[in-house]
Amino acid sequence: MNVRWITAALAVILLAVVCVELGRWQLHRLEERKARNEVTRSNLAAAPAPIDQIVGPQGLIGDQHAWRTAVVTGRYDASKQIILKYRNIADRPGFEIVTPLVQADGKAVLVDRGFLPRQSSELMPLHVPAVPTGEVTVTGRLQRSERGGSTNGGVPDDGTARLINGPDFAKVLGMDLYDGYMTISQQQPANDASFLSFPGPEIDDGPHFFYALQWFFFALMALGGLVYFTRQNKPEDKPEDKPAEPQPEAAERPEAHAAVRD
Repeated sequence: MNVRWITAALAVILLAVVCVELGRWQLHRLEERKARNEVTRSNLAAAPAPIDQIVGPQGLIGDQHAWRTAVVTGRYDASKQIILKYRNIADRPGFEIVTPLVQADGKAVLVDRGFLPRQSSELMPLHVPAVPTGEVTVTGRLQRSERGGSTNGGVPDDGTARLINGPDFAKVLGMDLYDGYMTISQQQPANDASFLSFPGPEIDDGPHFFYALQWFFFALMALGGLVYFTRQNKPEDKPEDKPAEPQPEAAERPEAHAAVRD
């Protein structure tokens, strides 16, 4: 086999190895999703409790608290309200209104009051429902702070942001905030009817298993193709390598005998 053929074979083998590793990665993600789903199911079934009993004094709402129902009583600070832009529900664009709810001890939690669908091509909501005055009790689902990688979408700018991030909001608003937020399930007094509620969590295995099967199939195809073309291009014996066939002895020439008789 020549160098080109060996190089191509090694490339195919490398491709198969990469496909196998990608399949294993998808299976790893599947296991992570299953574990996360178990936490979500457990949190959905848990009874409502005061937020400080769920999160603790550190004030960090983590993945282990996602979708847990918390109860917070306090007063909304409308002067620190933030409008979340470029949001959508079921592919419907709109805005979310996040308002800090300040407890008696001064610590506040960011409350996502609901979703306002965008009307036409508006860049800001035409009307934002006012917050209730006085003491408010909110029962809602906890969520960890949103993160956008290298973007700074969680830092409020001129009363707007793209992500809900407790530490980033705290720096700009100058408040003692929980690291995370909550969405309203129930509120006393009632939340404004203009707000649309949020859908629940997706509790399924997702596409990871089938993605893994696809990657493993690609690996088999690559190796199968290598075997096939190896057999198709098997070198044949060269003519010079074949044993020479014996040549028949030359027949006697009658002319030679005739010459001898003469």
